[in-house]
Amino acid sequence: MKKGFCACFSIFLLLVSVSLVRAGSPVWKVAKGEHHLFIGGTIHLLSKADFPLPEAFEKAYEASSIVVFEADIRELQTPEFQKAIVSQTRYPEGTNLTMFLTDATQEHFVQYLASRQIPLENIVKFKAGMVSITLTVVELQRLGLAGSGVDEFYSLRALNDGKEIGQLETADEQLAFIATIGEGKEDEMITYTLRQMEDLPKYMESIKAAWREGDNVRLEEVAMKSMEKEFPEMTDQLVYDRNAAWLPKIEALIQTDAIEFVLVGALHLVGENGLLEQLKSRGYAVEMQ
Repeated sequence: MKKGFCACFSIFLLLVSVSLVRAGSPVWKVAKGEHHLFIGGTIHLLSKADFPLPEAFEKAYEASSIVVFEADIRELQTPEFQKAIVSQTRYPEGTNLTMFLTDATQEHFVQYLASRQIPLENIVKFKAGMVSITLTVVELQRLGLAGSGVDEFYSLRALNDGKEIGQLETADEQLAFIATIGEGKEDEMITYTLRQMEDLPKYMESIKAAWREGDNVRLEEVAMKSMEKEFPEMTDQLVYDRNAAWLPKIEALIQTDAIEFVLVGALHLVGENGLLEQLKSRGYAVEMQ
């Protein structure tokens, strides 16, 4: 379930040409005065072909003594957290997802599940947001695109290297987001998810190409604008509200003598409401690495 949750941010949450002069990267240095930290945009699920990661990740990691994630990945992987996800994303007895779908959406939904040999009676016990997450992960696994992402990779590295680990929010806060994704928009959420499944390989290829180059303009165009248009309230909840909550915490980190490497989903860094533009507007120097 944990990987499924992360995938949602990657898909919603996340080909461009490579410059022959200087390739970009999804890592930035944020500085004010004598203090600085690094911020890296991540994709939470990757394939083996996506490694090695852009070199800027390793340089920022080596230069930092603290690695800061959205939440503590170790806590997200505990059996207690997994049970809590199931409990809070499952409908009460006597209710199921089909009650919130139009006939046309339900027909498409049933056909898709049959094509992937996913039992209908199991999946409809869960709320639309969790179903969307689950179907996305199943499809990515089928395509060989659902391996460990940047966050898990560096979480293990930091643990093995004895580096200090921090987080911007708690596991309970992440659980609250998971439990309410798509509420009141069940039919639209399932329709949107099924539509994305049709072109998922090309879609993910475009997202990952823009991400590797740190091309936030392209990333916003490919992954963010459709989400903002179809689910503005969810975009606020999952991206912009969290950015606002994280911003003072990141500013406080910059002021310390330690050098931190902050890793957040790539969509948190795009657009005028993204963390990078918000930091620029507050007088910080932001430089791609």
